[in-house]
Order: sequence, then structure tokens, then C-alpha cells
Amino acid sequence: MQAAANKFQEYLGTEPTVIHPEYKPVEGGASMKALAWFGPKDVRMVTAPIPDITEPDDVILQVTGTTICGSDLHLYHGEIMALQKGDILGHEFMGKVFKVGSNVKNLEPGQRVVSSFQIACGKCTYCRENLSSFCDRTNNSSLQNYMYGQRDAGFFGYSHFTGGFPGGQAEYVRVPIGNVNLLPIPDSVPDEKAIYLSDVLPTSYHTVVDTGVKPGDVVGIWGLGPIGQCAARWALLKGASRVIGIDRIPSRLHFAESKSGIETIDFSQYSNVTKRIYELCPKGLDVALDCGTFHEPKTITHKIQKTLMLETDVPETINEMIVSVRKTGRCGIIAAYAGYANAVNVGALMEKGVRLIGNGQAPVIKYWEEILNEYLIPGKFDPTFMITHRVPIDDLAKLYPAFDNRVDGVEKVFIETQFSSAPSSGCPPTSRVDDWFSI
Repeated sequence: MQAAANKFQEYLGTEPTVIHPEYKPVEGGASMKALAWFGPKDVRMVTAPIPDITEPDDVILQVTGTTICGSDLHLYHGEIMALQKGDILGHEFMGKVFKVGSNVKNLEPGQRVVSSFQIACGKCTYCRENLSSFCDRTNNSSLQNYMYGQRDAGFFGYSHFTGGFPGGQAEYVRVPIGNVNLLPIPDSVPDEKAIYLSDVLPTSYHTVVDTGVKPGDVVGIWGLGPIGQCAARWALLKGASRVIGIDRIPSRLHFAESKSGIETIDFSQYSNVTKRIYELCPKGLDVALDCGTFHEPKTITHKIQKTLMLETDVPETINEMIVSVRKTGRCGIIAAYAGYANAVNVGALMEKGVRLIGNGQAPVIKYWEEILNEYLIPGKFDPTFMITHRVPIDDLAKLYPAFDNRVDGVEKVFIETQFSSAPSSGCPPTSRVDDWFSI
């Protein structure tokens, strides 16, 4: 798939952008540690050149914290198109400003900042509306333009389908248009809280807000990874009367019950999820949120279709949501789908008057100041509840299969570099992946 996607994109050429993904290395040949993709289930720690200011709006960060996201597993499995060998992964990171380009006036070396996972120009129609994930001018992918009719913004570390920008699972990162895509962090907020403003917090908040969770709603959440766990808490903060989480991983189900106090359904025990939902909630859900994954089909039908590349994504969660909500209910999709799925229940969607909402990639810049100032600083939302482990960057290649297999109850991991501070009070100490299990 990768070879065909890259060849077709090469044939189509590139779309015009105001920035470029390639960076200039620092003079003298200094290098850094980074995690790179080389094939399905083949990620490696590599030595890469440290980036230098390449365009006048650039900022170079020394990374003080990075992490692995559930959507990174789509890359790990080779299920996102236009990956190329040697691509540096990672889209959730923060750090200290190391260098600034000549056009950057609002940041200075030494400042603590968090980066948005998307790269916004700050000037196009979407950016002026704070819809940073839909920026028109930073993603050069002709393949995405061909498939979707338009393009998302460029993303860090997420293949050449999203612009081919080197990511943040590294010791240094070049952040284009840094005056727009970096948020200064006050000293009162530790890295373990601030880092998740890059993706998890805005993404989980976005699906709750965009799908319209209201006081009194009964909300179902498919997928209890970090996005689903946070979405459950946001839904409760927005006044949901009940939240029901659906997953099959015992540690995640227990985590949701014990940490957030929500109801759960183990779909390995209840194969008919919709039937179980109606047993718990006879009128149906008001809101359903897909916070899961497209790469783990449940049924043999979709396993075969996906294996034979007759579909890229599976519709099983979407269908369960459509059937499980009440008439005129709302279904939000924040899970990272990429292509095509067969046998979507269009009949139920139409006849029940269901609102099926593609939330899109969350516009981080729209939400991050609100979340920081109204939730993190006052202590209304503490994202450290989801951090189960902390490891050094040297363990990243081993972390991917451990995270993929949910070893040792892993939920969210803080990855430290040579520039990181010591663990904050109440957060996990540094451990090594080899100590969790023998891969």
C-alpha cells in the first residue's frame, strides 16, 4: 500500500503550501535521538541531524516531553497511506524554545511551550475562525486532496498524507510558523499536564463539544483509551447524567470504572453491544462517541474484507452507534478513520433521523487556552490521571509493541529526554519497558 500511495502521490505532484516539511540540519553535523518508521511493526531509534532554522517563522524546540498516541498505532501497523522509510514519528510533544526565526517576535529561547499536533498558517479562512486543523496552506498532500476533495492542515510525524513533517518523538523538533503553533506554559503547570494540550485534551474535548453533549444526556463512548477516558470526564463536566464506556480490555474497563466512576460494557462478554445498551438504557443513548480504532475489526466478515483490501476501515462501531442512539440522537466520530468502509447502516441513519457528525481532527488552537486557563490551572481537570508509565526516549521502539498489546495496563506514557525535568509529584517514576515484560 505504501509504495502505491507514494507513487501515486508522486504522479499527482504536490499541492502549494506556504511552508515546507524539509529542514536544514545544524552546521557541524550535530545529531539527536529520534524514532523512525521503516515498515509495518518496524520502528527504530535512529540518529538524525538536529534541525536548524529553515524558514524565518520557524522555532526549534528542545523536547522536554513526548508521548505515544493510539493513532500512532495506525502508523505502526502501516495503515496510514504515504509513509516513507525513515519518517520521524510523533505528534504530541512540548519543550523549551532553543532557537527562533527572524519573524518570530512572541517567543524567546528558554520559554516552556507546548506544540499543536497540527501546523496552522494563522491567516487562511479556517485559521481566522480558529479551525487550525483545517488550515488550507500547510499540507502539500495531493493524495489527500484527491481522496477527500480538500486537505487537512499539515501534521507532525504522521506520514506524507499529512505533509511529511518530521515529528516530536525526538530530542529536537522544528516547528514551522512557531508564533501560531506554540502555546507558552506558565511555571505553575508541570510538563505532565501541559503536554496533553498538544492533542489528547483538545481532541477529547472537541468530540464532546462538537457532538453537542448537554446536561442530562446519556452518553456512550466506544473505546476507552486516553481519548475515551478523557471524553468521559469532559462529558460528565458538561452535565451528562450517565456515561457508558465500551471496550474489551480488562485494564481499561477497570480504569474507567475506578478512576472516572462510569458504567462499562465489555464487548468480549456482550457481543451484541446494542442489545446490552438497550438493557441498560431502554430509550437509547442521547449521544454516542467513537473514540476507538478502525484497525481491529470484530467480525470475520470485516476481517476478511480488510485483509483483502476490499475496505480500509471498518463500520462496526459506527453501525453500533447508529442503532444504539435514540431517534434524532447524535453520533460523533473522533476516531482516526482514513479511507473507506463497507456496509454502513444508512437506512437506520436516515429513518431514525440520527445526526452522524464527523468531528474532524480537533482544532487544537480553538481550545487550548480555554482548557489551560479554565480547567488545568484551576484544577477542574487533571490529565495526570491517565499517565500510567514514564520511560526514557531510548525505549521508544520497545514501547510501540508494548503499547499496542496493552502490556502492564499501559494507558498513557510520558516519554522523557535529556532535557526533561524530574517527575512531578504524584506522577509515575521512570521505568524501563524491559521491566514490564519480555517482548
